Amino acid sequence: MWRYGVSILKPYNNYYPHFHCSNYQSYSKSNLTKTPIAKPSNTLTLMTTITESDVGILCFISQLPGFRGILKQRYADFIVNEVDTEGNVVHLTSLDAPPEAVQEVETKKSDQLNKSYASEIEIFRSLACDIDADSLEAFINQITSGNEEDISPIVLSPDSDKAHRTAIHNFFKENLRFLVTDTVDGPDSSSKCIRVRLNSGDGNKGRNSRKRKERGGKPYDSRGSSHWPEHLGKFLRFHLYKENKDTQEALGVIGKMLGIQPRSFGFAGTKDKRSVSTQRVTVFKQQASRLAALNDRLIGIKVGDFCYVKDDLLLGQLLGNRFTVVLRGIVADSEDTIKASAESLGRNGFINYFGLQRFGSGFIPTHHIGATLLRGEWKAAASTILDPKEGDILYLHFFSLFDKKLFVCKTAREYYKETGDIEGTLRQLPRHLVAERAMLQCLKKCPGNYLQALKAIPRTLRMMYVHSYQSYLWNHAASMRVQKYGSNEVVLGDLVYCKGGDAEKVKVVPSEHEDSSFEDAYDCGSLDEISGKDCLEGKKKLVKVITAEDISTGNYNIEDVVLPMPGSRIIYPMNDIADVYHDMAKKDGISLTESVHNIKEFSITSMTGSYRHVFQKPIDFQWELLSYTDGNIALSETDLDKIAKTKPLNLVKEEKPTNGIEGQEPFNHMEQLESFEDDKQTSAENDEVEDSREAEPPQIHSLPDSNSQETQKALKLAFTLPASCYATMAIRELLKTSTSVAFHKTLNQ
Repeated sequence: MWRYGVSILKPYNNYYPHFHCSNYQSYSKSNLTKTPIAKPSNTLTLMTTITESDVGILCFISQLPGFRGILKQRYADFIVNEVDTEGNVVHLTSLDAPPEAVQEVETKKSDQLNKSYASEIEIFRSLACDIDADSLEAFINQITSGNEEDISPIVLSPDSDKAHRTAIHNFFKENLRFLVTDTVDGPDSSSKCIRVRLNSGDGNKGRNSRKRKERGGKPYDSRGSSHWPEHLGKFLRFHLYKENKDTQEALGVIGKMLGIQPRSFGFAGTKDKRSVSTQRVTVFKQQASRLAALNDRLIGIKVGDFCYVKDDLLLGQLLGNRFTVVLRGIVADSEDTIKASAESLGRNGFINYFGLQRFGSGFIPTHHIGATLLRGEWKAAASTILDPKEGDILYLHFFSLFDKKLFVCKTAREYYKETGDIEGTLRQLPRHLVAERAMLQCLKKCPGNYLQALKAIPRTLRMMYVHSYQSYLWNHAASMRVQKYGSNEVVLGDLVYCKGGDAEKVKVVPSEHEDSSFEDAYDCGSLDEISGKDCLEGKKKLVKVITAEDISTGNYNIEDVVLPMPGSRIIYPMNDIADVYHDMAKKDGISLTESVHNIKEFSITSMTGSYRHVFQKPIDFQWELLSYTDGNIALSETDLDKIAKTKPLNLVKEEKPTNGIEGQEPFNHMEQLESFEDDKQTSAENDEVEDSREAEPPQIHSLPDSNSQETQKALKLAFTLPASCYATMAIRELLKTSTSVAFHKTLNQ
């Protein structure tokens, strides 16, 4: 039975326990080092990747003891349901196309032409001369005869009157839509002619057919049908359900089956790969029946809940995500410890850190690359991305037998390092390494131009590096704020979102997001576990500095406190928290107020900056303590499970246990973006997420006995978080352990 926490949108209560920075040293201007969480003993350490303390994740809110629990022992233990902009939790409830008959949108030319066009020709005769009308009639007769192969465009009589030419163009658009027109030069410089040709629609062949003049002046769009009923919205919206796949991978599969480009799809944010997730997606000019027919062929993916809408989904068009998480193998001093920790999380929340997945899953954290870019060290940044990673060798030696993809990545990097042979490296390099392939393709054309090579990386992906560095500074500042001032109340110099009349007294500053460009801003989390931007509302908020008067009136509390993501249009706290930003950046050879180069996208001073709440409380929080004996039995019900109760389904599952070997993915900071290749897709994720390898290094253990009949405990949690928050950080507050995938694999023994 669920136990409920406080279910309100305003996240904080009046009571807050003291901050707790277990096992970490204090900050000072001269000492910014940290002591990581203790690693399990009696294991074989193979390599070391980033730890939580490396990226500033240092403190907890409560001083309660933690307990043992395994995160994502099964991917079905982590369920994510998107929350749309109206606050509705997105679920897959139906796999069928709408019952009402949707007219066939791909009208065949033979159907279009199986009629008499005498009336249209007479109308045209009133607009043009008899010679042009007769030419058009002969042209249409030739088309309707079925011999389309040898049809050549016709050119109408010269016409120097632009208004008249416009009327001719409009006539064809309104009356003869199977024909298209464009304007070509006339016999003399003062005249133009209108050319008429058969609309080839989706059958365009050759480069020239895509030129603007060949398209009647319209921008080329290969995403869907060139014919679409006016009464239907141009976008089909559906709910995408996926298991153990990132968003881009799933849409890539669907796109290939439909024969459409990845850019045809729109979505609000990418979801965690190792999870079961449901989210909204739009696709341009596709029938619901076509997508519904794919369900029997899709593996680990389902689509449903179809409807036609006018607009496509954009990144950030969501309020957040609803999580259902099962922590298995719970071991605690007592059930009272678990109860106290769960109630504390629901009552007091957690520190709103950027999770480990924000910093990549490779040997070289993304914020290190970001710092290199901010310093303008283009060659060093390129080498960091392309070269073999330190620590690869031992890991490769141990796991290459189990992970062919890792072996291929490693050998390709080694080959490039030793030979400099770009062509040979590209032949070896897997297609999912989007950044590396983009850079090498550019270096092949422009040898030695490392800046251009970095710019060849798709924008969403290359901006990840600098934004990761901003997140790195923010995490450290948040830890300093908690360590020095606790988590109970606002203090002098804090930054808060304005309330009431205070909004009129301060200048406008951006909020919650790092870039004024909504569509390109990275913080929509397109590379994070629950990516998406919550700036639709946040951008309207104003920020001010807490004064003595504010403290005396009690108008602000701890839930209002924010910290900035560095940029040119933010303000820093008016207390010593600001020093953390500048001191750590200076230590990395970076100035937050001046840029050493003029490349705007790799300069913090060219970004507007943003703000982020320091504390977050899970919304509509529920928890339940369960007992189980078989680790392969699901403890949560997915959307598909609910549908299966009423209708038999054909879904091939791919469940694998999480452990030190099986299910492992290549250690590459770009791997999160596997599906991003073909059409600059928004990185697969980033992804994705939780496959970040970190703090506790991978270690070798025997596989757990999934058939063991020993009774074990599991803690089931359900809660909602805003779009830019990390569920793993909430779980970290509960367990008081690292959230890294590597660490939780070591527990599975």
